[in-house]
Amino acid sequence: MKIFQCCVFRFQDTMKKRRKRIISFFLALFILSIFFDKSGSVVNAKEIEETEPTEQTEQTEPTEQTEETEQTEPTEQTELIEQPQLQLYAMSAVLIDAANDRILYQKDAFKVMPMASTTKIMTAILALENGNPDDIVTVSKRAASMPKVRLGMREGEQFYLKDLLKSLMLESHNDSAVAIAEHVGGSMEGFADMMNAKAKELNCENTYFITPNGLDAEKDGNIHSTTAYDLAKITAYAIQNRDFLNLVATRSAQFCELGEGRAFSVYNRDRFLDMMDGALGVKTGFTNKAGYCFVGAVDRDGKKLVSVVLACGWPPHKNYKWEDTAALMNYGLDNYEYREIAWKDMPAFIPVTGGVEECTGLYMEDENPQTILLSEWDEAEVTYEVKDVICAPVSAGEIVGYGKIFINGNEYKSCPIRTKNAVLPYTFTHCIKEVLRCFFIQEFC
Repeated sequence: MKIFQCCVFRFQDTMKKRRKRIISFFLALFILSIFFDKSGSVVNAKEIEETEPTEQTEQTEPTEQTEETEQTEPTEQTELIEQPQLQLYAMSAVLIDAANDRILYQKDAFKVMPMASTTKIMTAILALENGNPDDIVTVSKRAASMPKVRLGMREGEQFYLKDLLKSLMLESHNDSAVAIAEHVGGSMEGFADMMNAKAKELNCENTYFITPNGLDAEKDGNIHSTTAYDLAKITAYAIQNRDFLNLVATRSAQFCELGEGRAFSVYNRDRFLDMMDGALGVKTGFTNKAGYCFVGAVDRDGKKLVSVVLACGWPPHKNYKWEDTAALMNYGLDNYEYREIAWKDMPAFIPVTGGVEECTGLYMEDENPQTILLSEWDEAEVTYEVKDVICAPVSAGEIVGYGKIFINGNEYKSCPIRTKNAVLPYTFTHCIKEVLRCFFIQEFC
């Protein structure tokens, strides 16, 4: 009898516990339903994501990190060392790092100017990219009528494209430029369209080509013109082409017209090739409006630099362009060295609201240190612009901010910061599953 009463007591006790758990289960469901809307998402979770975080993003951690960076060693160097200024003859000039088009020195580098025969840099690179060196070029009446400086070709004569390119870049012949343009572009106007399209591709925003030889010209209220910076970017692009480099470094060449066999000799007029070690040459220019111009390039000690001088004197001051070019190149070679800038103290996580996880990890697409040509007075600064919080659902690889490198206050590089893992939303269905899971674990364990 006692054994029976004991069993009944245990059964009643078990049923009481089960009733309590069942009541607790439904009570939990009732409470959860209060905090969830009909669509199954957390009440106001999206609103929180779309309001406060957006406003806070502009005033929180990224701003503080930027301020901390400004108090480091580069700032102290800027206060102690001032950037030297050059005395140049040119009205407009620039020196850039050819690896990334960053300006190292400039004098009115964004002023729109005529550029004379330095135009032929674009003519040459387009011909190399769109033509075949062994193409046969037939001379038109228009090409044969070009003014000096000229090869002296006659209408109907034929030349190899590779020979006309030597005529173009070594002695700056205007008739060769038009013959090349008509062959590659179908007409001089068609080739000008190609030149302008290429300039746009290279982000040359203040360049307008009308002629392939650089003779002063006007069309639709625009003049044949560029800026020192745009011209430097075009040249930095051109010297990546091995055939272009070989062409501008050629000292002399001999070739014949393919019909009657008239012989021609051309000689490189670029004195810069012999002015300093590592000089790559490139192109001179002169018109009455443009004055003396020169674009040069040098490759020494791992540094590849491009300089441009426009309106660098008029006759008889033919040598001003060489003096300015030497000054710019020596300035870059003497004052700039490569330094490594690391991505330090990047945020590792970002909070997530309304998700099954409270946060997710972060990564940057390119976390490798950046090697940059810098001087003693350059200030390099690393900042991170990341949202304070994001709202579930979150996809893996979602962009939540950017890491940026600034040099002297100018943005040098921007790299997206992404989420490492996906985060599912904390929905009503998910909560039911969790409650059921916990209930049955307690019930049967």
